[in-house]
Amino acid sequence: MKRRDFIKVSGAAALVAGSGQLVSAAEHLSQEEKPEKLIATAPMLQNFAETSIGVAFAVNDLANGYVLIGEKADLSDARKVLCGGYRLCDIDERVIQVRITGLKPATRYYYKIGADRIHYGHGYDMKVLGNEEDPRVYTFVTAGEALKGKFCVINDTHRKWESLGPVLDKVEALAPACVVWNGDASNSEETLEKQVQIFLDHDLPRKDYAAEIPYLFCPGNHDSRGRANRHLERVWMYRQPEERDVRDWDLGRNFAIRLGDMALIGLDTAEDKLDTNPIFAGLFKSKEYREAQTAWLRDALARPEIASAPFLVAFCHIPLFDDDPTHNPGDVAPADKDPQYLTDFAFWQRTCANMWGPLLHKAGCQLLITAHMHQYRCDKPTADRCWTQIVGGGPHMKPGPEYPTVIEGAVKGNKLHITVHNILTGQVQDAFEFKRR
Repeated sequence: MKRRDFIKVSGAAALVAGSGQLVSAAEHLSQEEKPEKLIATAPMLQNFAETSIGVAFAVNDLANGYVLIGEKADLSDARKVLCGGYRLCDIDERVIQVRITGLKPATRYYYKIGADRIHYGHGYDMKVLGNEEDPRVYTFVTAGEALKGKFCVINDTHRKWESLGPVLDKVEALAPACVVWNGDASNSEETLEKQVQIFLDHDLPRKDYAAEIPYLFCPGNHDSRGRANRHLERVWMYRQPEERDVRDWDLGRNFAIRLGDMALIGLDTAEDKLDTNPIFAGLFKSKEYREAQTAWLRDALARPEIASAPFLVAFCHIPLFDDDPTHNPGDVAPADKDPQYLTDFAFWQRTCANMWGPLLHKAGCQLLITAHMHQYRCDKPTADRCWTQIVGGGPHMKPGPEYPTVIEGAVKGNKLHITVHNILTGQVQDAFEFKRR
C-alpha cells in the first residue's frame, strides 16, 4: 500500500488503540508497509545563479535530504549540504529542497542526491531509520560571464502533458545552459501533490529533464491561484537570505544573472486582475509586490556585471505592451471591467510597463520575452520603448494559433540570435538578430 493512499484512508495521524497516544500516519505503518523507495524523483535544478543553485526532489516518506557536490566527477572532493536553513535541517514527507551556496561562477560541478528516512515521534523522539542515495552522478555548470551558453524559454504549459513532453524534448535537443519557465506552469492548484506533479513528478518519459539543465522561473498569474499555489515555495524554492538584500526578502525568485555576454533579468507581473477585484476578496497584494520589484530592478540593472553585458534580455509573464485599444491593460479600477475592453482580464500589464519600462529603456534592454496570451507574436520597438517584445506561444498540440514554442537565445559573433521554434510543426517559426547595446 502506498503511503499517500494510506494517508487518504487514515488521515494524517492515527490513534493507537487503548493508549490514548496520537502518532503520525508514517509511524503507524509497519516497516513492511513503508515505501520501498524513499527517493521518488530525479532532482530538479532551480534558481540558477553564478555562485549558488537549488536542488529539489520528491520523496515517498518522512525524510531529511541532502546533496553531495564537488568539482570532481568521482565526488572525491564532495561536501554534503543538508536541506533546510541555518537553524534546523528540514524534514518533509514529500519534497526535499537543498540550496547550495559558495559556488564558483562558470564552473562545472558534479552532484548526487540522498535522503535519510526519519522516525519522528515528538521533539525528543527522532531517529534515522535508513539511508538512500540516487546512484547517478549528475552535472551542471554555474552561471557567469565566462559561461558561453544559450538560454531557452518555455511558457504557459498549464499541466498539458501532451505539449510539455515535446517542449522538453526540444529543450533537451538544444542543450541550453539554462531554461526560463516563463509562467503559468499551473492552472489553479489546491494541493501540494499537484504542484509536485507539475515540477518534480510529471507523467512523462523524460523524468530527469531538469537534473542537468538548470531552470529559472518567472511566475504567471495562474501560479498564484489556488491554496497550494499561495505557497509555491514548497516546490520551487527561494534563494537563501545571503543571496538577496533585506529589502528584497520576498523576491526570492527574481533573478539578474550573467550568461556569457548576456544579462538575464527575471520579473513577476503577478495577477492579471486588480487587487480590488471582488473575486479576490482582498487576498492579493500585487500592487506592493510590483513596487518592491521596481526598486529591485533599478538596483539590479546598475550592478556592474549586468550593466556591462553587451546584451540585456528581460523576462516576465504578462506582456508590457499591446497596441490594440480594445485589449484590457490590467489597471481598470475597481473590478477590471470597462465596455471599451473585450475582457475583464488583462491582455497586458500597463502598471508594470509604467514602472519597469522606463528602467529597461534607460538600460538599453534589447529584448523582453513574455507569455500569457497563448499566441506567438513579435512587437517591434518604438521611440520610447527600445526593446522588442516577443510573446511566447500556447499549450495546445493541435492545428490553430495556440501552438507551443521554445524560444532559443545565443550570442554568435557580435550579435544575439533569437530563434522561435514551433513545437507543433517542428519548424523554425521566426528568427531575429540584435546588436550590442
